Amino acid sequence: MEETLTLTELWRGKTGRARALEVFADLRVWDTEQNNGVLVYLLLADRDVEIVADRGIHRAVGAAAWEEICRSMEAALHAGQFEAGVVSGIEAIGALLAAHYPRHAPGANELPNAPVVL
Repeated sequence: MEETLTLTELWRGKTGRARALEVFADLRVWDTEQNNGVLVYLLLADRDVEIVADRGIHRAVGAAAWEEICRSMEAALHAGQFEAGVVSGIEAIGALLAAHYPRHAPGANELPNAPVVL
């Protein structure tokens, strides 16, 4: 979650998507055994939602599913339903992950689930 891009980033035309890809790399979301890491990036100033999914889960789910979750979350943000939109999106992503990568042991997450405020 990030409040806004810097003035320099805005001046250079950086998009929320480009920033999300940077954060995905910086946080090493790609560094999972089955390539199933997912980053949900919220750019609060623009009410922009970007989902970056590693190649394993992206291949299993497809771009349309991520786009649908993004649009649903953005609609909720624009309607002032921040908490409901974020929770709904995270639950939808969790359901996709559970369907394609069922847990074999409790607490077996390779990545932290806690939000990161940038």
